[in-house]
Amino acid sequence: MKRATAAWWFVAPALVVISVFFVLPVFAALVVSFTDFDIYSLADIRNLRFVGLRNYGRLLETPLFWHALGNTLYFVVVGVPLSIGVSLGAAMLLNSPLARMKSFFRTALFTPVIMTLVAVAVIWRYLLNTRYGVINYALGWLGIEPVDWLGDPHWAMPAIILFALWKSFGYNMVILLAGLQSIPQELYEAARMDGASRARLFWHITLPSLAPILLMVSILTIAGYFQLFAEPYVMTQGGPLQSTVSVLYFMYEEGFKWWNLGSASAVAFVLFLFIFAVTAIQLRLAPRRSVVA
Repeated sequence: MKRATAAWWFVAPALVVISVFFVLPVFAALVVSFTDFDIYSLADIRNLRFVGLRNYGRLLETPLFWHALGNTLYFVVVGVPLSIGVSLGAAMLLNSPLARMKSFFRTALFTPVIMTLVAVAVIWRYLLNTRYGVINYALGWLGIEPVDWLGDPHWAMPAIILFALWKSFGYNMVILLAGLQSIPQELYEAARMDGASRARLFWHITLPSLAPILLMVSILTIAGYFQLFAEPYVMTQGGPLQSTVSVLYFMYEEGFKWWNLGSASAVAFVLFLFIFAVTAIQLRLAPRRSVVA
């Protein structure tokens, strides 16, 4: 009993901080989502009214919300496989016995992760500039016409995906590299003695061994990509023609542009339920060995 009491005293400060800065705000946002909390309620709390599920019903009837959800799904469906694929490829290159200066390249590839997102997004706006951008300048050397990366509705989201890929793949790379280094080399040696090719080594040893880590990486990456906001906010302001409006960007405008805080809270919980459902499906479909590990 004394040991249990001592343990609770040790975790109490962390529980207090989590309750004050996470549990209470989430509960408050849930309550607000059932009200018509707006700028008039900020001026006088007596203007606040309980509206039940009206915010959620109105949200599902808003075309812009579905457009934003479609943009977000496009970002996730295209960006997540690219991110995980590039991360795994970089991790395998760094794990290769032929690689040199591993510490330097590991640090260089991880550096974008720790850089301020807004600052590098501004830099990428100049890199993607139609007339003066380095990317279009390089394309010109190849005989390709300049692309209006951030001004063309067809290219704006791919440009944001390219930036997000560069910014975040180093995080997954480090995790996958640790997983690759934990695979016993005896497995590879035994398979080579049996005549296994490199492709078979990858499909039958590397991927199965990385299955638990790949599951975790995919869950974290999907959850992060669903929270797309800063990239379109800095680079395109949701344009052109609302082609880069994400669910979080839509929530931001509802809450801090139009001051419909009740509706914005409803958007947040709809997004939470969507991420929760996708995560549950991943865990359900994942091999049992991956989930247990």
